[in-house]
Amino acid sequence: MAKDDFESLRSEAEKKSTGWTNPRVIALLLVAISCAAILCTTLTFFLHPDQTVDGDVPPFEPLPTDPDEMTIVERINCYPDRNAGEAERICLARGCEWQPTVVDGAPYCFFPRGHGTYRLVLEQEHTWGMRLTLERETYTPSFFGQDIQTLTLDIEFQSRNRLHFKFYDASKPRFEVPIPLPPRPNEGAINTDYAITYTARPFTIKITRKSTGEILWDTSIGALIFEDQFLSISTRLPSSNLYGFGESEHRSFKHDMNWRTWGLFARDQPPGDNINLYGVHPFYMNVEYGGNAHGVLFFNLNAQDFTVQPTPALTYRTVGGILDFYMFLGPTPDHVIQQYTELVGRPMIPPYWALGYHLSRYGYENLDNLQKVVASMREYDIPHDVQYSDIDYMKRNLDFTLDEENFGGLGEFVESIKAEGTRYIIMLDPAISANETGYEPYDLGVDNDVFIKDEFGDLRYGKVWPDYPNITVNSSVDWDTGVRLFRAYAVFPDYRKQATKDWWIDQITKFKEIINFDGLWLDMNEPANFVHGSVDGCSENIYDLPPYVPRISGGGPIYDKTICMNSVQQLDDNRKENHYNMHSLYGWSQTIPTVDAVQQLTGMRSLVVTRSTVPSSGTNSGHWLGDNGSNWPQLRYSIIGTLEFNLFGVPHVGADICGFFNDSPEDLCRRWHQVGAFYPYARNHNGIRYQAQDPGSYGEEFAVSIRELLHIRYRMLPYLYTLFYDAHTQGSTVVRSLMHEFTHDSHTWGIDRQFMWGSALLISPVLEEDTTVVRAYFPQARWYDYYEGMEISVENLEVAGGIDLVAPRDVVPLHFRGGYIIPTQQPHNCTKFSRLNPFGLIVPLDESMEAAGDLFWDDGDSIDTVENGDYYLMRYIFSRHILTSSFIHVPTNHPTALFENLALDDITIYGLETEPSVVKFNGGALDASSFEFKAETKVLSVKSLDHPMTDVFTLAIEFSESP
Repeated sequence: MAKDDFESLRSEAEKKSTGWTNPRVIALLLVAISCAAILCTTLTFFLHPDQTVDGDVPPFEPLPTDPDEMTIVERINCYPDRNAGEAERICLARGCEWQPTVVDGAPYCFFPRGHGTYRLVLEQEHTWGMRLTLERETYTPSFFGQDIQTLTLDIEFQSRNRLHFKFYDASKPRFEVPIPLPPRPNEGAINTDYAITYTARPFTIKITRKSTGEILWDTSIGALIFEDQFLSISTRLPSSNLYGFGESEHRSFKHDMNWRTWGLFARDQPPGDNINLYGVHPFYMNVEYGGNAHGVLFFNLNAQDFTVQPTPALTYRTVGGILDFYMFLGPTPDHVIQQYTELVGRPMIPPYWALGYHLSRYGYENLDNLQKVVASMREYDIPHDVQYSDIDYMKRNLDFTLDEENFGGLGEFVESIKAEGTRYIIMLDPAISANETGYEPYDLGVDNDVFIKDEFGDLRYGKVWPDYPNITVNSSVDWDTGVRLFRAYAVFPDYRKQATKDWWIDQITKFKEIINFDGLWLDMNEPANFVHGSVDGCSENIYDLPPYVPRISGGGPIYDKTICMNSVQQLDDNRKENHYNMHSLYGWSQTIPTVDAVQQLTGMRSLVVTRSTVPSSGTNSGHWLGDNGSNWPQLRYSIIGTLEFNLFGVPHVGADICGFFNDSPEDLCRRWHQVGAFYPYARNHNGIRYQAQDPGSYGEEFAVSIRELLHIRYRMLPYLYTLFYDAHTQGSTVVRSLMHEFTHDSHTWGIDRQFMWGSALLISPVLEEDTTVVRAYFPQARWYDYYEGMEISVENLEVAGGIDLVAPRDVVPLHFRGGYIIPTQQPHNCTKFSRLNPFGLIVPLDESMEAAGDLFWDDGDSIDTVENGDYYLMRYIFSRHILTSSFIHVPTNHPTALFENLALDDITIYGLETEPSVVKFNGGALDASSFEFKAETKVLSVKSLDHPMTDVFTLAIEFSESP
């Protein structure tokens, strides 16, 4: 046992006793020292390569598990199975301890301390890191009798701050996630920020941050289980500040560590507590108590669950694949996400119009109703960049059809509103009806063999939205009856096949001649199924009836609300794979050819929004948070979901504004707009047969209020767009928590009722009914009110519980952070026209009377403008009372076209100490009528500059007396 391990054991023993004279502690140390001398050789990367550990060592004896020596919070569940029958007997048969406890959530069945499952038998050094061979201990009881006897552990030093380690079976290929990642570097020796240590028997591994000695990963708690359909590993965490893991509805951004288990498996499931939702993102970030941050990706998309507990510790369980991990050392939260997206792919930059206000609903019923809603938006001059059609535009909910009876003339209407600056997006579902005659998508799909098959090679039939032909649907019957009587058989395209991609693109191409859409909205692509497994159920097989079912599906079978797990898909050009392994990848596989189709057809960046996502989805699509409810708790949880998807590298995200299910009261819809106006993806959408919730539906006063609110968003779109440029080029988040920016301020670690745009704008919305006061926390910085520019007084800062802000019903509290320059543009009713308006700058000063910021600008539509160099990047710096602009990048082609006829018109500076005597612009003194200083707010406003954006400038402020 190495000295650091002995000291760690000694530290733990001290915590469990009142002193070193405790007899149990002495006994524990004697056992540990004996173990160190005989069995527990600790290995590090300073050992000689190819060292072999003796394979004839007697079985390892676990340390005692007296309750006084193993605290309740250290228990790792050894019986996570759903079935509670014979739990104690099975627990003991697994070689585990059984001891009931009154601690809520703590397991009765738990691994003994030092429970050994594998031992190290071979260590090999490579230029990329280490390869270790592990043998399973023959005396260790099995969980389900499918144990892998020999494991390989590759530890790859991928960069200074990125580590890759994976456990796998080298003797037989197992499923690995087919999402392409950058190839393994072959850099030779790397000066890493992490150190690795491990013990030989039982095998455990620790990862330590060199700079602080903080242990980031420690598998000495729990056990390593690697069976064919049950894999599990546990690790201690350096702190309880755990964020991420999705897609789930979390009630707090910082995880509740009190024995919570969450399942991950793509599912058609409206948000609800402790239920797996539409996508799978097994990524977390942990903020260490010292203020550093690191992240871990579990690169496995099989059905899985994870348990967090107050040790703090984390246990992963999955039913397939391998144990594949990437660790990112940060050390700041932004560094962590940058390193993560460097691996899985940088987020895309949406087209500029996609940052405007989107309007949608399921249940417009007919074209006349849709036209009235759009007319209402025009009547009140409400910003309206994107209009949607849900499946009700289709004939009997059939993809690639138009309901001529109710939506005849939709194509012409789309053209008319596009001329007014409003884009159009339509929905497509993956499931294709199989009960039609002469239905080309099905007929050509069968001819080209594009649909998923069952285990016998026949089409796998489910039911989704399409109705049977030649029937009258009775919408008053209950759901199950409606599915049985009215829903047609449906088949599911296998988007991993090239033939399917070609067929899908061809169908989209043909339908664009009917409706000239600008983007596509992909729903139900988990894939969803209204019958469990298939119209005939699922056969008895190891995939649909695995020995372990994670905490998914609301307690149902693994195939609940989707297709049978033994369905057969294409993995790549040469290999088939079962749906058991491919399930959560379905939405990702559909999105890729959809993006290709839309960009080919429009010749522009376009927009694809998908419901089901996985790591890397943000590289080509946006996401909404699903079918939420119109209630106050869901409003609050939407902030958490938006923060989490920014961690996942999917920053173009938002919830349905005002909620999808049920009627939205006016007060809720008003306050939800005040949050949704600051979602990166701002869309108002609700469900069929609920009251309308478009801004005009609540009357003139409400509509005018929403118009003024959206004008704030549109004014700051240049800043939001620049944040997406940063995300695309650096991997930064767009929306982030206060913790993300002020990590060393522990008060921020649990704040999730406020959020930020980048580093500069703080949003503190009202999230409760009948409330006009909101409690907000302000970390140490200079903060300025958006509306008046007044600085928050110093005595109000760093109040642990926050301060109360007055928030009348039409006001959302907004504050700028000193030190960051925000580019703006005068708003209009859509981005087509707002992009033609004059620009401005907001300059809130920090404690040093300085500030800086950037403006990214391209044509807003073209594909790969950054990669092709067709953009401007301007830098603004305020220092020593002088504001200067410079070009960091100018377009490769037509350098003046993007800014042609555009001007900088106004500059507003917050936080000046005294009134200026002279303001000079490009060396010339401005007329006194061109600027104004308000002494009570200390805000200087400069207007009517009309300065070409293609030219740099200098603004100098002089004072009669030194400020």
